[in-house]
Amino acid sequence: MAGARTGSLWPVSESPQRPSTDAPRRSVSLVTLGCARNEVDSEELAGTLSARGWSLTESDEADVVVVNTCGFIDSAKKDSIDTLLAAAEGGSKVVAVGCLAERYGDQLSAALPEADAILGFDSYPSIDLRLADVLEGRTIPAHQPTDRRTLLPISPAKRPAAVAEVAVPGHRWGPTGARKRLDDSPVGYLKLASGCDRRCTFCAIPSFRGAFVSREPADILGEARWLAENGVRELVLVSENSTSYGKDLGDLRALETLLGQLTAVDGIEWVRVSYLQPAELRPSLLQVIAATPGVVPYFDLSFQHASTSVLRRMKRFGSTESFVALLDQARAIAPTAGARSNVIVGFPGETEADLEELERFLTLARLDVVGVFGYSDEEGTEAETFAGKLDSDEISARVQRVSALADELVNQRAEDRLGESVTVLIEQLEPGQATGRAAHQAPETDGSVILTGSSSGLSRGDLVTAVVTGNEGADLIAELRPAR
Repeated sequence: MAGARTGSLWPVSESPQRPSTDAPRRSVSLVTLGCARNEVDSEELAGTLSARGWSLTESDEADVVVVNTCGFIDSAKKDSIDTLLAAAEGGSKVVAVGCLAERYGDQLSAALPEADAILGFDSYPSIDLRLADVLEGRTIPAHQPTDRRTLLPISPAKRPAAVAEVAVPGHRWGPTGARKRLDDSPVGYLKLASGCDRRCTFCAIPSFRGAFVSREPADILGEARWLAENGVRELVLVSENSTSYGKDLGDLRALETLLGQLTAVDGIEWVRVSYLQPAELRPSLLQVIAATPGVVPYFDLSFQHASTSVLRRMKRFGSTESFVALLDQARAIAPTAGARSNVIVGFPGETEADLEELERFLTLARLDVVGVFGYSDEEGTEAETFAGKLDSDEISARVQRVSALADELVNQRAEDRLGESVTVLIEQLEPGQATGRAAHQAPETDGSVILTGSSSGLSRGDLVTAVVTGNEGADLIAELRPAR
């Protein structure tokens, strides 16, 4: 794999001379934390480093350990810092990249002297040179954070041209590629876009991930073909907001077209769309997701709450009735469609009536999976300044209350699937047992399917038919049916 092509979504600048190909190969270990978008970024970093003479290893004895951090919520930040400290104890040089490094930069450097460098997204195109600087003892100034929303034009229509001057992780693709797989999973994550133009009052992501930028369809299709050639059978499309795809390309229906093209890629069996905004899920896109062969009928919907007053304070839109109607529309087309969401409880000003409305919605929605998060202030967000803050004990109590209801409802939804025939993608094979996921289950977040019956002759990545016979929460137990 080679470097960026001309006109790629990476800045074009002069760089110091690359190391000679005759130089000893240095080793690097990549540790990825956080979401699937970070996994794509890590594989792009791996591709750059591998192409420029670095040897990739999982060993903690690598010359350099690069930790791709998460800066989303407090627990993720703590996990990132703990991982950096643990890597430093191993004796290798340690470099922080990713969202925590981008968001806090110089603050993180001052608080974490154990890290040898804190690099922002702008360092990704020259990551090999920066790691060489670290090994050779040269001081690298800590990344200075900026509001990345200001780096691109306000007008979405002008972004595709301007973005060539801004580093956008996960967008670097050309005729020879710029990504290296870090596992042999039959699942591959594929970025549709980066950044977000929404202004939810609780969310800081746009400030460090930047404005919304769609990838060109040709680049997405080229990378999809490469993933298929490298063993991927399920493509999971990721972004901060997949329903906005194409708006800066002048085509609000670009995703509908792209989905059909992706299902035609040789070797790809399933295409799954993640991160859908309910307020932007237009009927034509819902129809394509629910009814296109090869696109799994799966709706990862960011509801966040159901009380209209709380949603307004979040700068979001919707209600119990509109959300349930949306789910009903999907299930009218695909009765066994999967649906999952996350909700925030304890938002400033949330009343008992608001909480009860959220519980009413969850009861009516029949979601396959529900993530429940307690509100916490995020630096630089509008909600940080809101009155009506609940104390931490009250928020914890509400999280426990809603989580208990969600667990019960998720279990009921899984029980509804008893007797259902499901197609399962095989992900793990052990003596006497195969494990995979049904179409309504996304990787890592939505449970799995444990298959009973003979698994002889099966391989990872196979699609098989089974009948659901039991469940343990969102996890299903299903009996394999003989191939016809």
